[in-house]
Amino acid sequence: QVQLLESGGGLVQAGGSLTLSCAASGSAFTSYSIGWFRQASGKEREFVAAVDWSGDKRSYADSVKGRFTGSRDNAKNTAYLRMNSLKPEDTAVYYCAADRSPLGIGTTISEYDYWGQGTQVTVSS
Repeated sequence: QVQLLESGGGLVQAGGSLTLSCAASGSAFTSYSIGWFRQASGKEREFVAAVDWSGDKRSYADSVKGRFTGSRDNAKNTAYLRMNSLKPEDTAVYYCAADRSPLGIGTTISEYDYWGQGTQVTVSS
């Protein structure tokens, strides 16, 4: 079992950048791939990005491709989501999640076994 804790959210102007962190504890970090999801107010949770155990394989939602970058530092048991060129429509609570399939870069909620509590990102226009 793994526990996840997101941090790094906040208020930023459109065009700005933020880096979210997802710190893991409780189990071998390299046993999991990490996904990022977001949920805007009144909307369903949606996939943003995923990184396999090594950080070499990644997947992205079309809406963030070219602007967001997922990565991880296994020595620090931490995954990151670098968000550039932020838009007001990126405003949401962002969640990291762990998949017990270390090679997976899944895009659906059901593929992930453990979730963090979320961090709010607000992009002002």
